Amino acid sequence: QVQMVETGGGSVQSGGSLKLSCVAPGYTYNNNCIGWFRQAPGKEREGVALVHTIGGDTFYSDAVKGRFTISQDKDKKTVYLQMNSLKPEDTAMYYCAARMNGGYCYITFLSQLRHFTYWGQGTQVAVSS
Repeated sequence: QVQMVETGGGSVQSGGSLKLSCVAPGYTYNNNCIGWFRQAPGKEREGVALVHTIGGDTFYSDAVKGRFTISQDKDKKTVYLQMNSLKPEDTAMYYCAARMNGGYCYITFLSQLRHFTYWGQGTQVAVSS
C-alpha cells in the first residue's frame, strides 16, 4: 500500500519556525499534485499548500499565505513545508497527500480532499503562546 511519510513536527513557541518533510514513494511523486493538509482537534481536515511536482506551481490557503512555503527536492522525491511566524492556531496534525493518477493542482483542491488518495500518518505540530 502506498503511503506518504511525514516528519519534522514538534512543539514551538508562537513566532517560531518548523520545517516538515514528506517523502512520496515510487511513482506517486512523478507528475503529481502533492499537498499538505492539517487537522486540529474537533475540526475538519483542511488544505494548507499544494505543489505540482513538474511545473512547480504552488497554492496556499489564506490562513498560511505569506508565512508557509511549500517546496520540493525532486531527487529525493520529498516535499517540504517551511512554517514561519507560527501561531497557536496552527496547532494541528499535519498530513501530506498525493493524487492517485497524478495530474495538475488546482487551488480548489485545498478544500476538496477527495482528489487525494495517498495519505501519510501525520506529524504533530504544537504552537504555544
